Amino acid sequence: MHPYNKGNKRGIVVRAFLSGVETCEVVDVSRENGPRYPMTKVDDLGFFETLIEDRDQVFRYRLRSQMRNKEIRQFFDPYSFLPTISDSDLYLFNQGNEHRVYEKLGAHPRVVDGVPGVTLAVWAPNADRVSVVGGFNDWDGRYHPMRSLGVSGVWELFIPGMEKGEVYKFEIRAKNGDVFLKTDPYGSYFDAPPHNASIVFDHNDYQWNDGQWMEARVDRQALDKPMSVYEVHLGSWKRRWNEDNRPLSYRELAVELADYVLEHGFTHVELMPVAEHPFTGSWGYQITGYYAPTHRYGDPNDFKFFVDYLHQKGIGVLLDWVPAHFPRDTFALPGFDGTCLYEHEDPRLGAHMDWGTLIFNYGRHEVRCFLVANALAWLERYHIDGLRVDAVASMLYLDYSRDEGQWIPNKYGGNENLEAIDFLKETNRLVHKYYPGVLMIAEESTSFSGVTKKPEDGGLGFDLKWNMGWMHDNMSYFEKDPIYRKHHQNNLTFGMLYQYAENFITVFSHDEVTHGKGSMLMKMGAGSIPEKSQNLRALYGHMWGYPGKKLLFMGSEFGQSEEWSYDRSLQWHLNDYIDHSGISALVRDLNALYRSEPALAFSDSDPQAFRWIACWDADASVISYVRSSPDGRSKIMVIGHFTPILRESYRIGLPAEGHWREVLNTDSEYYGGGNRGNVNGVNSEPGDYDGFSQSGRFVLPPLSTVIFKWEG
Repeated sequence: MHPYNKGNKRGIVVRAFLSGVETCEVVDVSRENGPRYPMTKVDDLGFFETLIEDRDQVFRYRLRSQMRNKEIRQFFDPYSFLPTISDSDLYLFNQGNEHRVYEKLGAHPRVVDGVPGVTLAVWAPNADRVSVVGGFNDWDGRYHPMRSLGVSGVWELFIPGMEKGEVYKFEIRAKNGDVFLKTDPYGSYFDAPPHNASIVFDHNDYQWNDGQWMEARVDRQALDKPMSVYEVHLGSWKRRWNEDNRPLSYRELAVELADYVLEHGFTHVELMPVAEHPFTGSWGYQITGYYAPTHRYGDPNDFKFFVDYLHQKGIGVLLDWVPAHFPRDTFALPGFDGTCLYEHEDPRLGAHMDWGTLIFNYGRHEVRCFLVANALAWLERYHIDGLRVDAVASMLYLDYSRDEGQWIPNKYGGNENLEAIDFLKETNRLVHKYYPGVLMIAEESTSFSGVTKKPEDGGLGFDLKWNMGWMHDNMSYFEKDPIYRKHHQNNLTFGMLYQYAENFITVFSHDEVTHGKGSMLMKMGAGSIPEKSQNLRALYGHMWGYPGKKLLFMGSEFGQSEEWSYDRSLQWHLNDYIDHSGISALVRDLNALYRSEPALAFSDSDPQAFRWIACWDADASVISYVRSSPDGRSKIMVIGHFTPILRESYRIGLPAEGHWREVLNTDSEYYGGGNRGNVNGVNSEPGDYDGFSQSGRFVLPPLSTVIFKWEG
């Protein structure tokens, strides 16, 4: 409805497109028993029009239509409502600074002027037309064309009567006349493939019960607190074999996973990506719905329940986040409005060479706004405690996985992706500003400097970084037959040269058990399953004794034999055998020791708290080191011996006089070992050795890590 003034005709004109309608009237609802104004059917396709000559001001109205089957419907006209997005919202979005743009764009149930419905908005600056289509309008783009909000590039429409649960897409007509369907980039919930349609969802109807966790989170996730993470792929952790091998739902996972995590002493779970993705075989790393938890295990409220439940049990929830690239699925982000909108047009900047995906255009304000707000949305809507940012190395370098001539240098002639670096800094800064205590974690495999330094100090602003170098060095060592390990002692020691350059998480992640690499257990040197179990227990003992937070991928905690597969359950039956259940028991005890001992729990990032005792005896494949608490009162000594020989009187220097009690031995019979060790411990003896004035003689079981506590 709008004023009309042409020639001698003045008044208010109303037009509507209503397919399948025989007659239509404009009903004045601005006053009681208001008049009706018949509309003329101008076109057989369903175009109606009327000029109300006795009125000169727009008024509140409904349309009253009679269908061909004589059914009568009365409803509000979508075009009788003003835009719900303000000019300031649009300005900040185009500037890249609307940090809660997910509340403005997308689909949002709301009440406007007393009328319930759904507001929809999408950014498509180069489109000729954008329409909302769905089952509610027979997927006909003529029904609900959206309004262009000028130079902002945003299209918007409020559809009265539309409800949550409604399935929708955007029909876009490009400048060249092509018409195609796209899902909502800001969609909160999605239909299953092959439909992949967006579903209207209301985020306001979940009641959180994790206030105690959220209030204590800043302290619990401080960098001087213990952190042991269980990495999980939700679809393959456990399945219902008697129900067509289906994966567990979010709500089932909440209960079973929480119990398991608590039993094993982990402080956090880290979820491989749960954002919506069409191809299960991508493990979630090729995302088409950045703002939606996948439909596979339930709806968004079910995922909120999952997080809520774990929080109530005292377990933190970390989430893999993938802002490095997105897939080429044509129903989603690529060529969104007929042009390269979210991606670079030039493949030397916009094509990811390794994964066949597309790279975000981080220099475009609206794209940066989309991604920054996405990180914040997971923290706000789902109370996520930290984001592990995937493939950071591929974001930092313009020549990542590219040959000469396949990349474009930055404005200074270098290979750094300056726009991506600025994006990471901004994201980390805003996360820490709005959500203190939330952890930002980088999966970054190069020697890029300052990943965990503050942006104001020249860093990227992450809290923690995966220690990929330590993972590869130690795995390379333990994969070798013990007879050859003496030639590779440096693999055990090299990591200490850079250990305190960043704040590290020591990891054995899903990367180590995929793509034909085999499981953690089967990679352990030569020998039988019992010998491999010995090796793996020794490696875990060293890992938990070494500085850094801890992360272990599911299945590795009990020595799964098969390489991990995304479409089948873990091999839970292996826990019936001591070579597997013993590894599980060891992980429980390692987590308990790590969390309870100040020398291990509070000194991960303190270089003064670590000291090598001896790492010179390569022939015996022995290393030893001591960890101290910040106040120096607690000391934990770790001795690793990685040959299959029993050494019954091995002298090692001791950093303090007194009794050293054996508190954990990976050769214990409880773990499937031979129960060889130091009984109650070792008393120090005076005499210079390994640079110390005290020493002791230790029993070193074959292929073992033994941990001692100083008792003075």
